[in-house]
Amino acid sequence: MSRRISHWKLLSNNRLGMVGLIIFILCVITALITPWLPLPDPDLTDLSNRLLPPFENGQHILGTDHLGRDMLSRLLWGLRVSLAVGISATAIAALLGSIIGLVAGFAGGRTDNIMMRAIDMLMAFPYILLALAIVAALGPGLINALYAIAIVNIPFFARNIRGVTLSLANLEFVDAARMSGKSPVIILLSELLPNVLPVIVITISTTLGWMVMETAGLSFLGLGAQPPQADLGSMLGEGRRFMFTAEHVSVLPGVLIFFLVIAINLTGDAIRDVLDPKLKSGILSRPAARTCINIQQKAEASHLNGPLLKVTNLTTEFSMPGGNYPAIENVSFELSKGECLGLIGESGSGKSVTAMSLTGLVASPPGTITAGQVLFNNEDLLDVSDKRLRQIRGNSISQVFQESLSA
Repeated sequence: MSRRISHWKLLSNNRLGMVGLIIFILCVITALITPWLPLPDPDLTDLSNRLLPPFENGQHILGTDHLGRDMLSRLLWGLRVSLAVGISATAIAALLGSIIGLVAGFAGGRTDNIMMRAIDMLMAFPYILLALAIVAALGPGLINALYAIAIVNIPFFARNIRGVTLSLANLEFVDAARMSGKSPVIILLSELLPNVLPVIVITISTTLGWMVMETAGLSFLGLGAQPPQADLGSMLGEGRRFMFTAEHVSVLPGVLIFFLVIAINLTGDAIRDVLDPKLKSGILSRPAARTCINIQQKAEASHLNGPLLKVTNLTTEFSMPGGNYPAIENVSFELSKGECLGLIGESGSGKSVTAMSLTGLVASPPGTITAGQVLFNNEDLLDVSDKRLRQIRGNSISQVFQESLSA
């Protein structure tokens, strides 16, 4: 049986991420089935029913806009357009940016220098100003807005992918692929791309929301979707004139943009956490004030007037995907006043975990003390209160960590 926890289970444990994913999936499904829903024509005008408020007309559940067009129909068609443009722009930026980053990081030298200087030139301009300049040059329109949004986000992908590729390009598995006679293209596709793919996925998930916002922003300024086409940004721009007379015309698309972007960002954060090895293992989780103690059978009380420190059958386990793994097991030693004791072992044998377990300094999660007894001046440190342990730490027992300048 695999000891690795599934990505889906890790994602489902993130409640905010699941909420975002559910909202995003509902938005995508709604956008896909919109053409088959019994909705009025989103571009059909009816000036006799203009600016109807929501829930006051059976034919227009969410009311109408300034031209009498059905708000529900325009919202759903606008959601469809915004998602299509945002996802398409993200795909284009991810494809071109990833190619640039992979080639520059792998080739290095003059190729890397030329490509990165071109990327630096794009990054020298603020994103929105560069997008506005591109649309102004190409002309207003949804397709031109898509191109502009994709172009201004290429540097973000290229920089991220290039940095990861640089760290991998000179590792042993790439050298082995070169020695085996593989061409640079094959090495990029078979060796580097699979290792860079998680970074590409994370970058896509974290930039999609920004792409949707940029699409809405350009349409709001009249440079994206052109009338009468429904788009969330253009609907917001048209409705701003009626903020005080018919606020639903601008509030409804604004609220939909808000929830869509929040859902995408929450989903992106959850995907990032699932693919991050440190977050996946729980290493970066906020630890408890002391190591969790789960001793099923207490050790017998020792005689008084014993050694200054007596450790008996100390066992500390780490909870990892797939089960619990002992970091130290049945460790016993004594230390009298004035004595010096050395713990010798190879790296990873449990020396630091042993020392930190004495005063509950092993991070929980993932650490748990499951057995043993630690007597200090005939007082069991595994059985004292948190307040008493804080009094002992630093006053009676101190620890100097490895690489203390950075620990």
